[in-house]
Amino acid sequence: MTGLIAFARTASLGSYTAAARSLGVSPSAVSKSVQRLEDHLKVRLFTRTTRSLALTPEGRDLQERTTRLLQEVEQIEQAAATARAEPAGLMRVTAPLPIGTHILAPALPRFRERYPKVTIDLRMGDRYTDLIEEGIDVALRVGALGDSRLVSRPLTPHRLCAFAAPGYLARRGTPRNIEDLLGHECVNFRYQSSGQALRWPFQVGERIVEMTPESGIIIDATDGVLAALVAGGGIGIAPTYAAAHYVERRLLVPILPELAVERFVVTAMWPESRRGSPNVKAFIEFLLEIFPSPAPWDLIVSQAQSEAAVQR
Repeated sequence: MTGLIAFARTASLGSYTAAARSLGVSPSAVSKSVQRLEDHLKVRLFTRTTRSLALTPEGRDLQERTTRLLQEVEQIEQAAATARAEPAGLMRVTAPLPIGTHILAPALPRFRERYPKVTIDLRMGDRYTDLIEEGIDVALRVGALGDSRLVSRPLTPHRLCAFAAPGYLARRGTPRNIEDLLGHECVNFRYQSSGQALRWPFQVGERIVEMTPESGIIIDATDGVLAALVAGGGIGIAPTYAAAHYVERRLLVPILPELAVERFVVTAMWPESRRGSPNVKAFIEFLLEIFPSPAPWDLIVSQAQSEAAVQR
């Protein structure tokens, strides 16, 4: 490798003296390294005169190959140095409001305990964000975005289930099938991005059946829907990770949980240019910890379903 470096520097600068100056060695050391390389390869790399050096055809070919090789070596060294670097500085993260509220934000103190030199700027909302244009390091999204500039990693299924308060069900009865929902008060979710009301999905055998029930209350935030359900407003659909907290406290119970749908996937995304960032690598590893499989929120809902089945 020493001979290749001496040769490449001499070829680019045109003299042993200039190459020696840039490498911090003597001209004779450079000359001997190049000579040993020529002897090893059994080719002449330079045409020498008293005043200059000129590459031979074999020398020009080797210069091109050596340049590419040394660039790759430099990239490997930079990647290794980056990997050894300690996470530090500002990291911008974006996530949908319910994921940020119920999963990510409560976990951030643990991340900061592990990496106290990192400052997290968490931005929550459903607005589409151009990660590269807005300088976002990591984004959590429901579903995958088809942007070739982004690297993605699936984290957990986005599971939707119907819920209602025990008090409401005591008054109105518990639905036994999809058709029973038509006779109930419903609270629905409306997408802020499109203004469209959520079509309720149910997994019936191998197919997904969708319906949009008449709703007396429509809210454009998941936590608002859940608050209305806890207050006895009726039956509504929500992600299990957002509802599990209320289910665990027995403020909500799952409705038709056997028909719950795993719709889309919660995915972590980051720009290709951030692939080697120590901050991003540490944060992705942390996300894999807080989005385990099976997810704890799904276990809470499943346990509530089992308890309800025993009571029946």
